[in-house]
Amino acid sequence: MGTKRGNSSLNVLFERLRKQSMKVKIFCGALLAVCALVALKFTIKNHYYFFIASEAIHVAGIIALIYKLFALKTCSGLSLITQELTALFLAARLSCSTLTVANIHTVLDLISFLSTLVVIWMIRFKLKSSYIKELDNMRLYFLVVPSAILAILIHPHTSHWPLTRIVWAFSLYLEAVSVLPQLRFMQNAKMIETFTGYYVFALGVSRFVALAHWIIQTYETRGAFLFLAGSGYFWFLAAFLAEMVQSFILADFCYYYMKSFMQGQLLRKMPV
Repeated sequence: MGTKRGNSSLNVLFERLRKQSMKVKIFCGALLAVCALVALKFTIKNHYYFFIASEAIHVAGIIALIYKLFALKTCSGLSLITQELTALFLAARLSCSTLTVANIHTVLDLISFLSTLVVIWMIRFKLKSSYIKELDNMRLYFLVVPSAILAILIHPHTSHWPLTRIVWAFSLYLEAVSVLPQLRFMQNAKMIETFTGYYVFALGVSRFVALAHWIIQTYETRGAFLFLAGSGYFWFLAAFLAEMVQSFILADFCYYYMKSFMQGQLLRKMPV
């Protein structure tokens, strides 16, 4: 009885929110985000844990995909292009972190990279017959080339080898847009497969946690964090904007996913 009453109350709440104007919806979303940021600020003292949590959640999302591929024997609903972009930016970031400073981030990136390679191998070879190439129609170079050009123009100025700095920036910019082919795929398919939904939602939560680090650091330093001396003109600002872009790309999906989940349902169609 308690569960039904709780679900009924949530349904009424979401129904009222749905009928509100776009300005009210934006305000409620912004208020919820601010509350989450305040909670994170006062519960997580070491900012280092933000990135660890972000990467760990990403790994969890990929594991959900691997379970789907091996248990259900199908790759329907998955974008191969997004997985290839993910492998590319992870390989770029791994090459930099291995040469500069290897730490827990490197280990988590390595796990993500190897897991992504497994996903790509399954889609390309073992489960090729269930892959719908016609729906995965976003060109890879439309995202790779602009990311590479931006990395050449805006990258950190550190003591490391220049190519390493450019590759690091490239990995960050490419990561920001790597999920676009998957969202395009689901839009074309007009449906969302369950485990694919888990994966995309995990990406959204992962990016929110990473973005929270940037916002909190910027707040605590009164904006100075975005223009650290010696880091290159606008590099930190560009990195922050890249995090913002990726978070906003996923925000709409995550909102409707959470709404469906709270109503005891699964999101089956992409929001228009």
